[in-house]
Amino acid sequence: MGKYLLRRLAINVVLVAVAASLAYMLAASTMSPRAAYQGRQPPIPEATIDATLDMYNLNDKVPVLQRYATWATGVLQGDFGKTWNGGSVNDEMGRRIFVSLRLLLIGTLVGFAVGIGLGAISAVKQYKFTDRLIGVSSFVVLAIPVFVLATLLAIATYNLNRGLGFTLIEYTGEYNPQLTGWDQFLNRLNHLILPTISLSLGSIAFYSRIQRNMMLDVLGQDFVRTARAKGLRRRAALTKHALRTALIPSATYFAFAFGTMFTGATFTEKIFAWHGMGAWLVDAINAQDVNSVAAVTFFTAICVLFAAFLSDLLVAALDPRVRVS
Repeated sequence: MGKYLLRRLAINVVLVAVAASLAYMLAASTMSPRAAYQGRQPPIPEATIDATLDMYNLNDKVPVLQRYATWATGVLQGDFGKTWNGGSVNDEMGRRIFVSLRLLLIGTLVGFAVGIGLGAISAVKQYKFTDRLIGVSSFVVLAIPVFVLATLLAIATYNLNRGLGFTLIEYTGEYNPQLTGWDQFLNRLNHLILPTISLSLGSIAFYSRIQRNMMLDVLGQDFVRTARAKGLRRRAALTKHALRTALIPSATYFAFAFGTMFTGATFTEKIFAWHGMGAWLVDAINAQDVNSVAAVTFFTAICVLFAAFLSDLLVAALDPRVRVS
């Protein structure tokens, strides 16, 4: 097991380096930070623009490979460079990274756990009202884009608060900076409700469909009937044998769902005014900020490959047939 995990970890490190490098090369060859300085009044001399861009390693007159070498050397030393206006990418990332992780981790866990549970229930209640209700609801959610779903949630919450005459659920921002201590903690949880629902609903619908199909395949297997024949209760046979085996494909999809969730987080953060990595990516692309785009890509690659590594652990824990050396 130890050698297997180390091998997977080494592969993931290489993949992170490749993903970040390709993202930087693409951003550096297509974006033009120079445009942020041109067209100003009074005009900025070309030599001044070149000197400024050289200082930030953003000068498009310098070969891309040379800029990449400078950027990669800095990243290896823990420095992701400067933004288009001279700010520290490290400082900006340090401020935003935990904002996104709160949404991604909670949304992923809630989506995975609730989706698996609903899928298992739907399989056990096949063709009954519960199964049909979960199925129809899942397909409706999957058909709605994340940004539309988030907008609908924000509008519905706004109308609910206005109808009640007080703010029951916060629908914009991360927290109220005027509060302190326990009140601010509760306020942060309140602000977390809508973004988490917006992110996790798609995962819930996705996992529920997968888990239902996997459970239906497993319920008819010989080992489940054998467990029942030996006197094991139906609930115990379903949870200890059927559900555990049916979880293996869902655990494999975990990494891919995490990548999809980050895409959804980009829209969710903008709609609910959360200043996380997703919102930063949109702002960085609009500002032609090469180093910031590369930093967000680096973060995303680490998150997705960590989820892949975690899915490997889940599969190895769930499936005794997996042999690793």
